[in-house]
Amino acid sequence: MKPTLRRITFAAALVAGLAAAGAQAQTTVKEPWVRGTVAQQKATGMFAQITSASGGKLVSASSAVAGVVEIHEMKMDGGVMKMRAMPAGLELPAGKTVELKPGGYHVMLLDLKQQLKEGETVALTLVVQGKDGKSETIEVKAPVRPLAAPGMSTMPAAMPASAAAHKH
Repeated sequence: MKPTLRRITFAAALVAGLAAAGAQAQTTVKEPWVRGTVAQQKATGMFAQITSASGGKLVSASSAVAGVVEIHEMKMDGGVMKMRAMPAGLELPAGKTVELKPGGYHVMLLDLKQQLKEGETVALTLVVQGKDGKSETIEVKAPVRPLAAPGMSTMPAAMPASAAAHKH
């Protein structure tokens, strides 16, 4: 193969590889954070802004700091704030940002293995299933914010241990 043709072939392969790598990153996670905990607290939430370019569904999450990680929703129902697990996942409409926030959608970290203190970072793995059925794994590093961070008043600061055993 001539040197010029070899360079063109290499450049084409490089561009194709970069395009494939870009195609893998369909989902972005911005401004992730985890609410800090007090000693003996067994549950907290992870919040962020998630955008899926082509649409999909957040189907699962995991973290080494928690025995169980679930996708949850909090909403008012007849004047009562209720929280429920979303075992079927959270829809991510194409190109639209879905906000995970206190008092709304969030990733619930249950059966915590340690206290989470302000200034620490929690590693989480999120799995998004695309409209095409392919799964995308996203590694997230979420800083721990203090219990009294803005927007905290809609979710209890210290959930009882029994919250970890709620029925789905």
